[in-house]
Amino acid sequence: MGREKLKMITKKASLETKLNGEKYLKITFPFTNLTLTQVRSLPDRTYHSYTEPKFWSAPPDKQTIALLKQFGFEIDLEEKAPEGRIKIGLLKPIEIPNTKKQLYPYQNLGVAFIEKKNGRALIADEMGLGKTAQALSWLHLHPEKRPVIIVVPASLKINWQRECEMWLKNPKVQILSGTNSNQKIIGDIFIINYDILFAWVDKLRGIIPKVIILDEIHMIKSGSTRRTKAVKKLCKNITHVIGLSGTPIVNRPIEIYNAVNIIQSDIIPNFLRFTERYCGRHFNGFGWDYNGATNTEELHDLLVSTIMIRRKKVEVLTELPDKTLSFVPMELDNLTEYTKAEKDFILWVKQTKGEEAAIRANSAAALAKIEGLKQLAVQGKLKQVISWITDFLETDEKLVLFATHKFVIDAIMQEFSTVAVKIDGSISQEGRQKAVDHFQNNNKIRLFVGNIQAAGVGISLTAASKVAFIELPWNSGSLAQASDRVHRIGQKENVMVYYLLANKTIEETIAEMLDNKLKVLDSVLDGKETDQSSLLTELMQRYY
Repeated sequence: MGREKLKMITKKASLETKLNGEKYLKITFPFTNLTLTQVRSLPDRTYHSYTEPKFWSAPPDKQTIALLKQFGFEIDLEEKAPEGRIKIGLLKPIEIPNTKKQLYPYQNLGVAFIEKKNGRALIADEMGLGKTAQALSWLHLHPEKRPVIIVVPASLKINWQRECEMWLKNPKVQILSGTNSNQKIIGDIFIINYDILFAWVDKLRGIIPKVIILDEIHMIKSGSTRRTKAVKKLCKNITHVIGLSGTPIVNRPIEIYNAVNIIQSDIIPNFLRFTERYCGRHFNGFGWDYNGATNTEELHDLLVSTIMIRRKKVEVLTELPDKTLSFVPMELDNLTEYTKAEKDFILWVKQTKGEEAAIRANSAAALAKIEGLKQLAVQGKLKQVISWITDFLETDEKLVLFATHKFVIDAIMQEFSTVAVKIDGSISQEGRQKAVDHFQNNNKIRLFVGNIQAAGVGISLTAASKVAFIELPWNSGSLAQASDRVHRIGQKENVMVYYLLANKTIEETIAEMLDNKLKVLDSVLDGKETDQSSLLTELMQRYY
């Protein structure tokens, strides 16, 4: 009798809530054939065989509750977070002392999540929500956890260096380039791109890193690539591994397996069971096919109950400004040529003695020389820009691109012809409207490429909330008008504006000047438009 009573008490059904707000009953019991048969008779019941510990669940409706009571289950309808799950709403803000910049509240909770998971987490917030800031703020919390290795796409190495300097106190950052690992490494934070990691992995493991940050971790979705094998080797036996990606699954569940396995290997027993449960693993007559998607809701629950935190823009819009600006530095592949041209330009400016009258008198010559520098800068960064756009297209969002030179627009269109439309001086009025309509209404069209003068006014591109400037205009008004093609009535999301700028070049100088003038325009009701001659004069004076 006593044993029977014990069995009845330990048969439990408790009310729990998924992160999407859906409630369910978590059912646990000591195994007997009778109890298993009873639970299997419940309407819409599910067996969660890939969680630890395993359990059954069922909807918390009156019929199910009545049946469970009839079967002798103890019912607990007091809502609670599932066992082992870190529910975002239950996270408490974390104090991050002496920071250079302030986090948004949702970003603070992301840092709290990483801390709760002891530095083994996947930050999967949508693009533009500041995953980099969250990872670096956790590093700021733990200055004792060094060395740190940050693995990123090549186009983001300089950007990560700047972010480190922005969020960390006196960071000793070194960017690693090339495949010659005989270079001396110094400092405590090392930034390296995925494509050269294979050549450095042994040397980097030799410094005994304490933290690995994997930005755009979906880049290791294929297990057979050299980069994935290098990442796995680098992360072996590392205490803290933080993955960042707004799109950890681009097309199908198999793509997240490597990320999960690296961050916390005990979540999923092995590749075979993962592919059977979540990828519809089957033999197609030629080999095993893992490209399906099954039990996706269960997989989501498994991830958020263990390593993943994900916020969408719509969930945090009230915390974000209407428009956010981001400078993305790009490396030049023609640095020697550009540096020589810039030195010649500086010499020429100094020979004019920097006098305003001389500048005005030589404005045509000055403009020609500056134009030459700008063209060299955009030529030198073009491969990096294409790489950045390619990475962006891993998301499911649309992007508006602005440039000024025909050769830039043509290069982008040639690379992305199947997913892009353009408006420049060669497009008729009818063609303009057709391009806008395609971009606004066709899900397959992901890029709008526009000349700033031809496409910067008179159209609405609210299907996108991301704008990137490959080249800059000569006045701040044109810059504002172009970005406002996206930031218009009907836009329901925060607008992100990216300046894709060649690092330490005239582009950065012009961008800084335009940004300052934009702030002036925003603060004055009837702001005076910046004209080309005034910007040219100020630019020349800066080089004097």
